[in-house]
Amino acid sequence: MYVGVVGATGTIGSRVVAEALERGHHIRAFSRDATGAAARETRENITWASLDVLDPVGITAALPGLDVLISAFQPGNAAQDMTDTVRRSIADAGIYATAARALLKALESHPRTRLIVIGGAGSLEVEPGVVLADAEERLHETLDEVGLPRAYAAAVRGHRDALNVLRTSNRRWTYFSPAEDIAPGERTGRFRVGEDQPVRDAEGRSRVSAEDAAVALVDEAELPRFVQRRFTVGY
Repeated sequence: MYVGVVGATGTIGSRVVAEALERGHHIRAFSRDATGAAARETRENITWASLDVLDPVGITAALPGLDVLISAFQPGNAAQDMTDTVRRSIADAGIYATAARALLKALESHPRTRLIVIGGAGSLEVEPGVVLADAEERLHETLDEVGLPRAYAAAVRGHRDALNVLRTSNRRWTYFSPAEDIAPGERTGRFRVGEDQPVRDAEGRSRVSAEDAAVALVDEAELPRFVQRRFTVGY
């Protein structure tokens, strides 16, 4: 397959690139400024290009030949400076919905290309019909547990809004909500897949490594199960 990855230098995006390359796919890796990454790249079957995910025209130009585009967009680069990404996300929480609209606009001229958007866990249900983003006390508790400031609730709601934008579209989109606690770790290939509720372990924790999230994302790219739907994973 030909797989495009937006945010290919980020924590999840870089692992999606590595996972897809390991499986023999061809990767077009996108970042805001791909010059440095392209210069360092020595792997086969990968090309780098700069891309502004808020620019529908630029995205449209990048789509020809792609089977699927996976967007791991975040403001800033969390892999290099998480504090800056958190600050940017709080300051402009609407950016996730803006990016979703730009991606959908670009797909109007390429309706066969599939889109997988990596979003947040805040749109998952904490009880029937109630999502974490709308349950303020529970949301603050969750942010405390994963070490994020409570002001990050604005970004959590921004991710929820992006999912709602996708839900109005008839394009071939999929939304991925990672576990509440996601961080670099081990690639086990062993996790459970859910849809609208968090997948929790025996201790009640919603967690997954970035490496296993990448496995789940490439699985979905290869064998679509959640077209025009959301899914999540956890241990």
